[in-house]
Amino acid sequence: MATRTQNRQSNSTTSNRGSSRSRQSENRSNRQSRSSSGESRSSESRSAFSWGENAGPLLGAALAGVAIGFAANYGRKAIMQGMEAAAGDWDEILAAEHDMALAIFDKMLATDETQTFKRKMLLMKLTHALDKHAHEEEMVVYPALREANQTTDADQLEGEHGYIKTYIYELNEMGPAGSNWLEKVREFRALVSRHAHMEEEEAFPTFKQALTEEQNARITSLVNRDGFWMA
Repeated sequence: MATRTQNRQSNSTTSNRGSSRSRQSENRSNRQSRSSSGESRSSESRSAFSWGENAGPLLGAALAGVAIGFAANYGRKAIMQGMEAAAGDWDEILAAEHDMALAIFDKMLATDETQTFKRKMLLMKLTHALDKHAHEEEMVVYPALREANQTTDADQLEGEHGYIKTYIYELNEMGPAGSNWLEKVREFRALVSRHAHMEEEEAFPTFKQALTEEQNARITSLVNRDGFWMA
């Protein structure tokens, strides 16, 4: 017969084995829980920053798009200015730009009050054409006129550019549906026509006659350069 001591030892051994199995089971459960939690955090981390894996290709595509945009813009500028450069020397280029501006005026004068969108688009086109033209003259031709002692002509012509900007401002403020919009356009056209006539028939021929071939080529090159950047 087992003694009380032996029974206690046996019970204690049984109890220890049970406790040991319980602790092992609990440890496995904790490890599984930590593993699951870690996987969850890792998944959340990957989800939150998953764009990082595609950042390189996306950035490359964006840069490629920008490069294509720049190339297209430069191509457009080259085509536009190339067509004008084909006109010949600097004075012929500027005369061709006068004709283009007057043609836009004629299209504007052919509209009626129901064609407000067309009027707005034509005014935008005219504004860009005159801005480009004025930049070429003010940055290249008028300074050259002053160097050639034609300061009076240069100052008068540059002053008229200020009135041209005033007409553009007034037409924009008036709006294409204004009752006297066409009348204002007609006045504006007359100013530009007089301005072009003075340049083409008086100031430019006198100036050009005194230029050497090298000076004439230099002014032509500068007009084309500034025209390219403003195109």
